[in-house]
Amino acid sequence: MTPATHPRTRRAATGALGAFALSVGMLMTSGASSAQAATWPTPNGSEGVSSTISVSGTKDYGMKRLYGTGDLGSGGQDEDQGPILELAPGAVLKNVIIGAPAADGVHCKGSCTLQNVWWEDVGEDAATFRGSSSSNVYTVSGGGAKEADDKVFQFNGAGTLNISGFAVKNFGTFVRSCGNCSTQYKRTINLSGIEVNWKGGRIAGINTNYGDSATLRNITIVGDGSKKIVPCQKYIGNDDGDEPDSNGSGADGTYCKYSSSDITYK
Repeated sequence: MTPATHPRTRRAATGALGAFALSVGMLMTSGASSAQAATWPTPNGSEGVSSTISVSGTKDYGMKRLYGTGDLGSGGQDEDQGPILELAPGAVLKNVIIGAPAADGVHCKGSCTLQNVWWEDVGEDAATFRGSSSSNVYTVSGGGAKEADDKVFQFNGAGTLNISGFAVKNFGTFVRSCGNCSTQYKRTINLSGIEVNWKGGRIAGINTNYGDSATLRNITIVGDGSKKIVPCQKYIGNDDGDEPDSNGSGADGTYCKYSSSDITYK
């Protein structure tokens, strides 16, 4: 993980989500040009979680909201918080809303699938992907996240991360290949059908010195008339915990893979 940012007090979860309704693809198919309209979901009940829930196999929460209490309920952005949910390799998590406090969201210990998972108010990170095998595949299909002071998705492990049909609003970095983990890997990031709503900093952050790449397709950026959101930021990563140095930004065909036609501003 990158060094901690300044903590802030998280807002308590509320039952009404009508203030933010996004259009997002619930399931994206290869070559799809746009997302199907979907409204930010209303939770089907709420449940406090005081200790991390372990998930193996497939778990469908039926759009229940989970939120942190006790040790998971500090509401800050301190590093090394526990997650609400921890997925075993191969696990599938479906149809759940992570409310506030969100702690460190969801952890995947290896290949995993997150389908229609929503974060109302991101805690430390929405999800963190771990695992040392280069064959790991992490899939995020549908869903959305907002209010992330720093990162939404933290990619610490090896392998490939595929995110499609996802909506994000008010964030620092949408997906970040770990810039200073003690063990580093080559990481591949594929983003498709992402709706990015201002305010935000970077869509993808990757480490060129470790051979990372980020491919962006069918990205829609809403409300950023000045084009301040950086589609792809490059860094020189390290394994000693230091803040990584920037190494430019923008498409280059090797590390940051997209063309102007892949990004639409509205």
